[in-house]
Amino acid sequence: MARNLIRVGLVLGALILGSLAGQATTQAPAAQAGSRAERTTWYFYRVKWGLQDEFVDLFQKNHYPVLKEEMKTGRITSVKTFVPTYHGDGRADWTFAVAITYRDTAAMTGPSNEDEITRRLYPDQAKFRQEEQRRFEILDAHWDVPLNELDLDARRPAGR
Repeated sequence: MARNLIRVGLVLGALILGSLAGQATTQAPAAQAGSRAERTTWYFYRVKWGLQDEFVDLFQKNHYPVLKEEMKTGRITSVKTFVPTYHGDGRADWTFAVAITYRDTAAMTGPSNEDEITRRLYPDQAKFRQEEQRRFEILDAHWDVPLNELDLDARRPAGR
């Protein structure tokens, strides 16, 4: 948590200094490749030390079936989960990631009908809510990264 606050402070400081210096401080997001309607979002989780298996068990038991139901409706076209190969791999910012590919932008940003699905799949809603609360209690961090596919074959280099 302290590390994240330091990062935020450094980023804000850089933005302020960049603005004062008259430099461009933001970069426009890449446009989505026009050839594909599908949209992918990566969901990153950093689980508290020693609780990774419990988190994965709860995700697999309570959330993965909901995502599979959304695949049946066509809202989601793909769900893939990942863990780093080694402890501390890379920056060690995450310990579990999910890549969800949605049919299109409307499916990604529109209603999911998750409440209806969870009521149908989990008749004991009190237990379901308790387990979902626990799944998020054992996290240090969670963030979502909607991606824009960049087609380098179709992209014209800047300045040309």
